Amino acid sequence: MNSNTKHTLVALVEDKPGVLNRVASLFRRRGFNIQSLAVGSSEQPGLSRMTIVVADDSTVVEQVRKQLDKLINVVKVSDITDEDTVARELALIKVKATASTRSEIIQIVDVFRANIVDVALDSLTVEVTGDEDKVESLIKLLRGFGIKEISRTGRIALTRGA
Repeated sequence: MNSNTKHTLVALVEDKPGVLNRVASLFRRRGFNIQSLAVGSSEQPGLSRMTIVVADDSTVVEQVRKQLDKLINVVKVSDITDEDTVARELALIKVKATASTRSEIIQIVDVFRANIVDVALDSLTVEVTGDEDKVESLIKLLRGFGIKEISRTGRIALTRGA
C-alpha cells in the first residue's frame, strides 16, 4: 500500500440529511483516513458536490469508489486523481501581530496575493486561496510570528475543460 498517493474523489450526492454520515461511515468501515472533505452546493438544484481526498493504493481506492457509487443518495462518483484538474484550498490564518511585526506580516501576505480580512490589536487574520503548496508555504512563514488559529477548507477540485 502506497499511502503517499493522494486520490481525489468527487461525488455528486443528494442534498439530504444523513448523506455525509453514510459517505464518511463507508470510509471509516474500510479503515480509511479522509485527509480532507469539502461539501457544498453544486450547479444542479438538490445536489451537493463532495470532494474527498484520501491516501491509499489505487486498487483499494477504486474498490471504495465502486462502493460509494452503490450508496443510496450518491448520484455519481469519480476518481479525478489522474485527470487534468483545477484544485484550490481556502485557509483563514489568525497570526499574532505586534506594532513591530505587523508591516512584515503584511509584506509576506502581499507576496502570496493573500488578503487581510480582520485586524485586531494583537493579531491579523489572513485569507489565502490557492493550491495546497501555496497555503502550506504561507502557513510555514507565518508560524515564525505565532499562529493563534487556522481553519482550512481542504481541497476542492474540478476537471478542466468540457
